Amino acid sequence: MSEELFNAMAQSIIDGDSDVAVELANKAIAAGVDPLAAITDGFVRGVNQVGESFARGEAFLPELVMAGEAMKAAVATLEPEMQRRGTQRQMLGKVVLATVEGDIHEIGKTLVGTMLSASGFEVVDMGVDVSAAKILAKVKEVDADIVGLSALLTTTMVKQKEVIDVLDKEGLRRKVKVMVGGAPVTREWVQKIEADGYSEDAIGAVAVAKQLVGKA
Repeated sequence: MSEELFNAMAQSIIDGDSDVAVELANKAIAAGVDPLAAITDGFVRGVNQVGESFARGEAFLPELVMAGEAMKAAVATLEPEMQRRGTQRQMLGKVVLATVEGDIHEIGKTLVGTMLSASGFEVVDMGVDVSAAKILAKVKEVDADIVGLSALLTTTMVKQKEVIDVLDKEGLRRKVKVMVGGAPVTREWVQKIEADGYSEDAIGAVAVAKQLVGKA
């Protein structure tokens, strides 16, 4: 029974069908299936598959977004049952995400946040147009392991460096890893500002984040 259910869960994510994902999550709770197993053996398999398809160029951004939404809905449904049982997903690390000051592009960052959450990271998404000072304050407040900075304009990319400089000044640079992303970001830029990681897409970002916290 479980195997069949887990396969259906994975499929609901591949199909990007939030309604079916929620229905299956409720079915699992009613059947007494461990919600943690439902996530890791069911839904996450779907996320991974969509990610692999995306990496091979067989799936596209809308499918990735829908898979992420379906995953979010499934986890939200299972969360109360996990709390009731006292089981917690093992969190891989805490990530603070933000689009840098002066930039209001959201889609890529939101997708990265969804995928990181689905993969077991605790994500604090600060939204768009966030100053270095605010990012620093949030990093201290939540004791973040990783900061993810998005910039879609060549004019706002410099703000990624500003955040790194601020972390440096506060003596947090060795403890907090910095990931950067966005259309204009290149490997050269990453090296120049001494960021720790960079990815062109959300699936790659998850792999980079896992590497940075030593869980790859």
